[in-house]
Amino acid sequence: MEWSACSDEYEKLVIRMTTPRVVIDNAVSSKATVVKVDSARKHRILLEAVQVLTDLNLSIKKAYISSDGRWFMDVFHVTDLNGNKLTDESVINYIEQSLGTIHHGKTTGSNGLTALELTGTDRVGLLSEVFAVLADLQCSVVDAKVWTHNGRIASLMYVKDCNSGSPIEDTQHIDRIEARLRNVLKGDNDIRSAKTTVSMAVTHMERRLHQVMFADRDYERKAIFPPRGDSPVVTVQNWVKRGYSVVNVQCKDRTKLLFDVVCTMTDMEYIVFHATINTAGDRAYLEFYIRHTDGSPISSEPERQRVIQCLKAAVERRASEGVRLELCTPDKQGLLADVTRTFRENGLNVTRAEISTARDMALNVFYVTDAIGNPADPKLIESVRQKNWSE
Repeated sequence: MEWSACSDEYEKLVIRMTTPRVVIDNAVSSKATVVKVDSARKHRILLEAVQVLTDLNLSIKKAYISSDGRWFMDVFHVTDLNGNKLTDESVINYIEQSLGTIHHGKTTGSNGLTALELTGTDRVGLLSEVFAVLADLQCSVVDAKVWTHNGRIASLMYVKDCNSGSPIEDTQHIDRIEARLRNVLKGDNDIRSAKTTVSMAVTHMERRLHQVMFADRDYERKAIFPPRGDSPVVTVQNWVKRGYSVVNVQCKDRTKLLFDVVCTMTDMEYIVFHATINTAGDRAYLEFYIRHTDGSPISSEPERQRVIQCLKAAVERRASEGVRLELCTPDKQGLLADVTRTFRENGLNVTRAEISTARDMALNVFYVTDAIGNPADPKLIESVRQKNWSE
């Protein structure tokens, strides 16, 4: 009996030690809500904490990350997209609950949809061809994200059967989807690197897109068009005395920037021990003290250059150029094929897309340029908008 009681107390102690302590404070700062997370340190916990905040479309204005031995402390200064402090109690409670359970991880299951992963060489009209194939094969796109970078395209789509509304599980149907999409993606000259994968797995879409583009080695490729905005500046130096590699990133600030950078460092098997994030106006300044998972700092010039390349790519993938077009309309079979065909017929290239549906309504966001990466003619945009948005 005594041993049982002792064991119960020990289990309670372990739970208290491993459960993150979350404090959300609106009084400390006049400009932002302060979110503090204290927890036992483990690989990927910083990414999981940042993911909770960015999935709510919160802007991280400042952050301080510090690891002391086996303990980890994160402090985030956050606002909503309008720059206001958080006042919605349901949002605050959600943050507390989500951050308080990040140590337990998330189970991967099924959302009743079929997942498609696509990679290939980007070209004008490619997305139109992809959606046309899916419509022809009776696949309804429920949720999708499309990124392009350095002449490459990656997409994660969740689809269902148009007729039954069920996930697509028939192996012959899946084989047809894979084969036809692969033919579209490879075009005339991309036989080796065009890839199509079908699964029932549920994953974090943006986190997965970073992994897909990293595996595709987009960071090694040259940009087809010269960048028109600010290119990120990334430097890496070793602090030999303390055994850290110090990574600095300076770029234009935007939502989900910290997530993109931390996601890539995590996928490269680096651990962030200390970090400081600051924003001023439209600029962001990020400094990280990192080591490899084996405890060593960056040890060679090729490794240093690879980190620089990968972090630049992480910042650039989501910072696509183009005019933002938003379409909210009742969903129907072939909608995406029709809209993107109009883009193709008018010589517009989709650089990024976010597709979602809710209660039979489609909310589609596209970023478009002309065929050579220049800003699209406003008259052409208006013509396309009138055709698609007024039907």
